[in-house]
Amino acid sequence: MTHETDVIVVGAGAAGLSLAYRLRTPPPGRPAPDVTLVDAPAGPLRPPERTWCFWETSPGDFDGALTASWDSLRVRGRDGAASVGRPAPYRYKMLRSGAFETLLARRLDGPGAPRRVAARIDGIRDVASGAEVTGVAADGSPLTLRGRWVFDSRPPRVLPPARTTLLQHFRGWFVRTDRPSFDPRTADLMDFRTPQPPHGLSFGYVLPTSAHEALVEYTEFSREVLDDAGYDAALRHYVQQVLGLGPFEVTASEQGVIPMTDGRFPRRVGRSVFRIGTAGGATRPSTGYTFAAVQRQTGAVAAAYHAGRVPEPPPAHSARARAMDAVLLRGLDSGRVDGAAFFEGLFRRVPMERLLRFLDGDTRPYEDFAIGLRTPVGPMLRTVAELPWLTRRAPRGRDVG
Repeated sequence: MTHETDVIVVGAGAAGLSLAYRLRTPPPGRPAPDVTLVDAPAGPLRPPERTWCFWETSPGDFDGALTASWDSLRVRGRDGAASVGRPAPYRYKMLRSGAFETLLARRLDGPGAPRRVAARIDGIRDVASGAEVTGVAADGSPLTLRGRWVFDSRPPRVLPPARTTLLQHFRGWFVRTDRPSFDPRTADLMDFRTPQPPHGLSFGYVLPTSAHEALVEYTEFSREVLDDAGYDAALRHYVQQVLGLGPFEVTASEQGVIPMTDGRFPRRVGRSVFRIGTAGGATRPSTGYTFAAVQRQTGAVAAAYHAGRVPEPPPAHSARARAMDAVLLRGLDSGRVDGAAFFEGLFRRVPMERLLRFLDGDTRPYEDFAIGLRTPVGPMLRTVAELPWLTRRAPRGRDVG
C-alpha cells in the first residue's frame, strides 16, 4: 500500500494522539491538514495500558477522561512525618491511557478524521517531496507513506550520550482492600519509608480512587532495573509492612521504565522529520513527568503548522531547567546528594504550589535561587563545578523501548 498525505504521525501514544488532535482543530479560517496516524499492530510492539499523572489548573482539556484528581498532596519522610500541601490553583490528575484514547477517538471522529494505519515501521527518510515512511502493514503487506512532514513519537530504543543516566523504574498494583484504608482526597507523591538504594532513591506512591481502592507503586531512581521478584518483594513490603493495608486484592498491575538523563534528544532528524514526546526530550530529567510537557510541545507544533511555519518541536524544558536537572542527576548518581533527604526537604520547606511550578519549569530565576538555598548547597556546588569536565558517554545496555 502506498499513500500520500500532508502529515504522518508515527506512534499513537500520548504524544502522537495529542498532535493528531491538535492538528485536527485549527484556528478559525485555517484548514485542517490531511493526517495519517500510524500505530503498532496488536501484539508485543503495542504498549500495555498505562497511567499518566500531571498537574494543571481546572477545568482541563481531558477532565472528562480522568480516573481521579486531588487538590491535596502528601510527602512522607523516612521517619513517617508528613508534609501536606494544597497546590491551588493546581490539581493533581490521573489519566489512564485507555480512557485518553477513547476520548480522543471521539473527538477525532467525523469528516476529515486522521487516517488510522496499523503497521510496523522499519524506516523513515527524507525524500524530495518531504519524507517517506516504510514498513509492514498489519496484514503483512508492504507499506509506503509519503508526507510533507513526519513526526515520530515512538520511545527511543537507545538513549543519547550523557554525563549521567539514571532510570526511573516502577511497578504498581491496583489494590482493593477489605476495610477503608485510603483518603481519596489526598495523593501520596513520595513516601520514603522504603529501603533506599546506595545510589539514587526509592519511594512509595499512592493514588487513592476511593476509601477501598488505590494505585500503589514502588519506584526507584537508580542505574539498573529490578527483576520481577525484586519489584514484588518491594511492593509487598510497602503494602503490608509500611501501609499496613490488611487483606487486599490486586485487580491489575503496571510497570515501566522512564529515562532520567542529561543527554540531548534531537528533535529534528531530517529536513522533514521530527521527534516528539520522550524521543523529543519531553520527559523532565529530574522527575520523569512527561504528559504536561507533551501537551505544550504538541500544541506549539500544531500552532506553527497552522501559521504556515516550519513545525519544528520546541524544547520541552528550558535550558535553565535542564541545567538544574543535570546537577541533581549527577548528585544523586554520585551519592553526593541523599535523594530521599533532598526531596523530603524541598516539600517540607517550599510551598506546594511554588514547588510544582518549579518542577514544571515555570518559576522565575529568583524563585529558582530561593529554592536552591533549601537544598544541600555544598554538595550541589561541588557537582556544578564537576559537570563541565565530564564526558558524555553512550549508556551501556540502556534499551528502554
